[in-house]
Amino acid sequence: MHKRLVVSIAVGVAFAAGGAFAAPPDWSKVPAKTITAFYPGVSPMEWIMKGTEHGGARGIRKGETCASCHDGETADMGKKMVTGQKIEPNPQKGKAGSIPVQVQAANDGTNLYLRFSWKQPASGGGAKMDAENPVKLAFMLEDNKVEGANIGGCWSTCHEDSRTMPGAKDDKKTKYVTGGALAGGKFFDLVQWKAKGKPTDGYVADARVMEGGKALVSAEGKNDGGTWTVVFTRKLAGGDGDVALAPGKTYNFGFAIHDDHAAGRYHHVSLGYTLGIDAKADITAAKQ
Repeated sequence: MHKRLVVSIAVGVAFAAGGAFAAPPDWSKVPAKTITAFYPGVSPMEWIMKGTEHGGARGIRKGETCASCHDGETADMGKKMVTGQKIEPNPQKGKAGSIPVQVQAANDGTNLYLRFSWKQPASGGGAKMDAENPVKLAFMLEDNKVEGANIGGCWSTCHEDSRTMPGAKDDKKTKYVTGGALAGGKFFDLVQWKAKGKPTDGYVADARVMEGGKALVSAEGKNDGGTWTVVFTRKLAGGDGDVALAPGKTYNFGFAIHDDHAAGRYHHVSLGYTLGIDAKADITAAKQ
């Protein structure tokens, strides 16, 4: 009797601490959206908004989203940039221009579940910028408070003076949000899974911080016959640096894959989309 009581208390504490024993969704019943992550080259927000360089700048100023113009042509865009035909001064030989990714989402009233699945592209054989990690996957969430996040997603954190951009003068400057601050919610929630090492739960405000978040429950990934699958479990509730998620609301969402030991800006990225919690969006996390 005493042992059963101890076990019961332990399980109750585990659930209270963040749903460690929460059952994952039945993914066979969750619709998948194919989103093509593409190689972005040197296309920071400043380049995008420069009308003489990017023809879509005028549309953006009218409120048109990047996805509304480019969703169907991301693979072609990635091919042009990865080969150096456009806005890439340092092309990576043999690197894939794009990666089609199956994205699924669900919730159980306590946790958000995100599942990403894609086929591993052939290795380009280039430099191993991150020798320990052949693959990393990160996603960002934003609560409709950062200017431009509803149009370009996490491009609002990508600037021409960031440390891996050509001509950057500060080798410590990371992604940031102009005027970003946790107070008032002007930030992106950032979570990253790594093939090796612990996942990170942080945020991007006036700088990128890869720690401090409290919402991540788990991040697990595996490669099965050349297909990667990464599943995140994240509490809907959040603390400092976490976007608190609520049923009936939509949030700005984007993700990035660092493939083939890539680091810094040499990743594949999605355009900006919406994630809805029991709400209609580009990707809906319906309750199961």
